[in-house]
Amino acid sequence: MPGVTPEIMRLAAEIRGTVGQLHRRLRQVDNGAVLTPSQTALLVRLHREGPSTPGQLAAAERVRQQSIGPILAALDELGYLERSRDPKDGRRVVISLSALGDKAVRGLLEHREEWIAEALTTMTPSDRDTLAKALPVLQKLIQH
Repeated sequence: MPGVTPEIMRLAAEIRGTVGQLHRRLRQVDNGAVLTPSQTALLVRLHREGPSTPGQLAAAERVRQQSIGPILAALDELGYLERSRDPKDGRRVVISLSALGDKAVRGLLEHREEWIAEALTTMTPSDRDTLAKALPVLQKLIQH
């Protein structure tokens, strides 16, 4: 890879490790193990992106379509999903959040944000400012 120096590789490893740790920590504070990480990811995706077909959800989550079925069934059993026919193609099913599912996702996201906010209160204003300034750069990294 042209232009990739050992220093850049070390930085890449540190970013990957740190972001991974933050992600795992957020999953720990999520919901007391009521939902699996896959179920949580699917609910958040539906909240963020809106109704979708099982095939679209599988592709977005990078899993096989057969793997999405049990996740959807479990969320359906909890009352978190609604199913309807695709208005453009009546053979396809469209999955969306139910009112209960929307409430669950909002609570989950609020809980994550409260945990982060509490952690931020333990930091210096300078550290918080550094994090705020790093966000646009992290967003560029995500978009790459």
